[in-house]
Amino acid sequence: MATLTATRPLATPNRQLRHFTATASITLFGLLVLLAFLAPLGYMTLTSFKTLQQIQDPNSQFLPSSPVNFNYEGKDLPLLQVPLPDGSVRELALFKPGREASVFVDPANPTAAPLEWTGRWRTLEPVYRFAPTLDNFPTAWNQINFGLLFRNTFIIAISGTIGTLLSSIAVAYGFSRFRIPGINVIFLVLMATIILPSQVTLIPTYVFFRTIGWGGTWWPLIIPHFFANAYNVFLLRQYFKGIPRDMDEAAMMDGANPLQTLIQVIIPQSWPALTAVAMFHFFFAWNDFFTPLVYLQGREDLYPISVGLTQFNNVFSTQPGLLMAAAIMAIALPVVIFFLAQRVFMQGIVITGVDK
Repeated sequence: MATLTATRPLATPNRQLRHFTATASITLFGLLVLLAFLAPLGYMTLTSFKTLQQIQDPNSQFLPSSPVNFNYEGKDLPLLQVPLPDGSVRELALFKPGREASVFVDPANPTAAPLEWTGRWRTLEPVYRFAPTLDNFPTAWNQINFGLLFRNTFIIAISGTIGTLLSSIAVAYGFSRFRIPGINVIFLVLMATIILPSQVTLIPTYVFFRTIGWGGTWWPLIIPHFFANAYNVFLLRQYFKGIPRDMDEAAMMDGANPLQTLIQVIIPQSWPALTAVAMFHFFFAWNDFFTPLVYLQGREDLYPISVGLTQFNNVFSTQPGLLMAAAIMAIALPVVIFFLAQRVFMQGIVITGVDK
């Protein structure tokens, strides 16, 4: 008896073309969004390699470039793009400028007789060459004592990150593993604090810290993070709940108490989520400007890099190259950390947002 077997129809050329067009359109749109997002960073990077003269030059190009001069008989002559009668364009050095006619020298053959060109030389485009400079970086570093600012910011960010991890792990572990009457209501109250702006509690918090003598110190920037953050608790709770309880019970049968279970079972399996929380807080602390500005007024030796850059901007606001170089150095460490840990970071973000 003959049997019939169903075969999958081959994709038609039109279907393949539609699939390719859709994929290409989505990819192009994503690239455009990425370029728009990275455009400010690209402008900042390019400007940091420009001199003040290059920035102020109205004819300067997008890339760091400077007009080219040609030394002739001991004089630096500007190199211009000169159209010739035969339709070609040559790079010639302006020797004797005139109103309607000018004399040029050919850099390729300086011993030849000068060329006379009829026209207004001011309408000619100068010749530019790619000429980046690295002087902005050491100048900016020395002007605002970047070493001190980096040290201060690093201490504040690392200390706060340690406090955030310790407190958030403990609170999230309690919410995910212990059966307490009304625990869901308590968790909702904790989540409700996310919508409470920090500006609402600024004045009483500031008065409290000044009263206990913490004004002008790093303590108000570090100690509050040892009392957990609702957003971090939520991320860790979601991850902890995805770890099977059977592992907790197995550890307890081996004689482990809840603290040992947390340290030996929960934490070793939660590195993606812990990395995400640590990076979130580290970036927040590194970029925080308002809180250090409030509590460290008058203590320039304790300023983090965010406040130091603001002062630098006030002093060197007329030199964009120095400002951009300082900004590049300020974001260099967070960018390097993100790219080194991006795989674990993204894994923690994705998993904590999925109900496993």
